[in-house]
Amino acid sequence: MQDRRRFIELLCASALAPALSGTARAQQAYPTRFVRLVVPFPPGGGTDAIARVVSGKLSAIWGQQMVVENKGGAATSIGTETVARSDPDGYTVLLQSMPLAVNKYLFATLPYDPVADLAPVSLICDYPNVMAVPMSSPARSVQEFIAYAKANPGKATYASSGHGTSVHLSGELFNRMTGLKLQHIPYRGAGPALNDLIPGRVDVMFNNIGAVMPLIQGGQLRALGVTSSKRAAALPDVPTVSESGVPGFDVSAWYALFVPARTPEAVIRKLNADTVAALADPATRARLDQLGVGVIGSSPEELRVFLKAEMDKWGVIIKEAGIKVE
Repeated sequence: MQDRRRFIELLCASALAPALSGTARAQQAYPTRFVRLVVPFPPGGGTDAIARVVSGKLSAIWGQQMVVENKGGAATSIGTETVARSDPDGYTVLLQSMPLAVNKYLFATLPYDPVADLAPVSLICDYPNVMAVPMSSPARSVQEFIAYAKANPGKATYASSGHGTSVHLSGELFNRMTGLKLQHIPYRGAGPALNDLIPGRVDVMFNNIGAVMPLIQGGQLRALGVTSSKRAAALPDVPTVSESGVPGFDVSAWYALFVPARTPEAVIRKLNADTVAALADPATRARLDQLGVGVIGSSPEELRVFLKAEMDKWGVIIKEAGIKVE
């Protein structure tokens, strides 16, 4: 009996060995060809800048190109579905943000499940938005803008880079906490929105700090406040919206990497380790610092917990505010 049991154990071990060695080889070899980084936003915004910094360093680490592919539209659903339906082999990666956490509350149906269809890799960074107005605006502070909007009921507008983005939700939260009714004007990405903000075709935008900081420094836009609970190191002289008369106002954008569900665990671990290493590189951190972001580099497990917390937080706010997108 003992000999028979030992024979079965040896047989099982020999059967598992090729699979285990194959997993190890997959982890060591990945990637052996170019990797697509799908960005579900149009080109030209802060998302693009982050994508190109991270993809550039990962390309250098791998000796294989990570190619940025912009697939904007449908509040990021087009690009996200592309990744969710791709082969789970690690060669199609998604760079997502707040829409992944909030779209299920904004839309009646989605072509993907944000939890079941995607596997978390790493939370790359978080960073605040900036409440910015055209230089032609009469408002030079948050309180002056509130006074202007109240004096022009039904006329004041705010731009966003699309439904469900942190830019959109910052504006909705601002409406809710100030009692204003700013009209939401969604665009297909930050670039087109900024093109209308600069000449004053819209009144205000709560856009990512990386996208608006050069415009503020170049005298094309005026910063009234940052949306996070603390001042941004990149714009230390700009007060928070909270300290400017809207106490408790706090919205931070974030960006993270995901892959299709059922991607091999070994590939996810390799992609995570390389991403964390890329973010720890001094030159990469310096470039991201210039964009005003707070570099993180989490584990897959930490990103999973973070995503759930974001869904819980914004799901309640969206439901209470009655925000829906048809």
